[in-house]
Amino acid sequence: MNQSTLDRYKQFVIANYTRYPVCLVRGEGSRVWDDEGKRYLDLFPGWGCGLLGHCPPRVVEAVRRQVGTLIHVPNTWHTEVQAELAEALSVRTTFAGQAFFCNSGTEANEAAIKLARLWGGPGRYKIITTLNSFHGRTMGALSATGQPKYHAGVGPLVPGFVHVPYGDLEATARAIDAETVAIMVEPIQGEGGVNMPPAGYLEGLRSLTEKHRMLLILDEVQTGMGRTGRWYAHQHWNLTPDIVTLAKALAGGVAMGGLVARPEVAAHLRPGTHAATFGGNPLSAAAALATIETIEEDGLLARAVGIGERFRRFFDGLRSRCPWITDVRALGCMIGVELGVDGTAVVKACMERGLLINCTHGTVLRLLPAMNLSDAELEEGCGILEDVLVHLEV
Repeated sequence: MNQSTLDRYKQFVIANYTRYPVCLVRGEGSRVWDDEGKRYLDLFPGWGCGLLGHCPPRVVEAVRRQVGTLIHVPNTWHTEVQAELAEALSVRTTFAGQAFFCNSGTEANEAAIKLARLWGGPGRYKIITTLNSFHGRTMGALSATGQPKYHAGVGPLVPGFVHVPYGDLEATARAIDAETVAIMVEPIQGEGGVNMPPAGYLEGLRSLTEKHRMLLILDEVQTGMGRTGRWYAHQHWNLTPDIVTLAKALAGGVAMGGLVARPEVAAHLRPGTHAATFGGNPLSAAAALATIETIEEDGLLARAVGIGERFRRFFDGLRSRCPWITDVRALGCMIGVELGVDGTAVVKACMERGLLINCTHGTVLRLLPAMNLSDAELEEGCGILEDVLVHLEV
């Protein structure tokens, strides 16, 4: 890595991230290059934002056109591209929702929290979330997050959040009282370990919210935009939520977040109740429309399903040679491999061999590959993973 870049970081950038000693300078598809010319295969592009890989051509071209036409205007004005995007997201839901746009996943979840409380009215403010969840870093979304390690040192948290075990309908039911307004859950826990919902769990949450006149908020920041092979992950369970939050892959790598809510719920977000200065700006909206176009024109929903099945078969087949692989969880381009040992060394060894992956919760290898990952790239990645895992010293 260029020493001058490293020195600038040390002097001018707050060290709140643990950074690899690598400076990336260029990306194309599922490949990235560092400043020394080394090429990497990226199976975790953009921390889940690169659902189409790096610099997807339609997104690049859409941004080029838009940046020379209109970059940003405040939301006191209408823009055609934002209206088109809202429609595109709505028609892909099962509930003809209405959209609000912001800049990130944590902002999308903050908006959902506020909307739920506005909908509930005086005296109803509590939201049930789950342990091992991750909803963001701002104070409301952080308070909703069911991981104490993220709460350390920044209390007091925002009141009104109750954390129950993921997948436990009985514990959820016991947590409901007269002040509860909503249940907020990830259909598949991402940062928490790629944890899949038990059979009947999401449907049970929907039944509980209907019984107690509450909202069901689904955090699809990581699972949305087709990552699991459906536009929204909850569509695998034939489920209709009240609010869905989105970000990460929404605009093909350009910063954007948002939510889609049932119209009768969305109506409570009235002028003056919430806003986002850059939310839904023409640049990010154009990128998002190009992302949707790419997914549909290239048949990438079906491709995502195939990629997930191939990774699952690969890791399942590897278990006989690697007994420290204890579980494999995959749905589309969302793959988690549970290890019986710390996965840090696996990530490091893969990076040394030119493969970028992630480890979450210490022992879960997390892959969020691009939907347009080629067969050759998939085989290359599996070859490196096999070599690293088989020769792992445990």
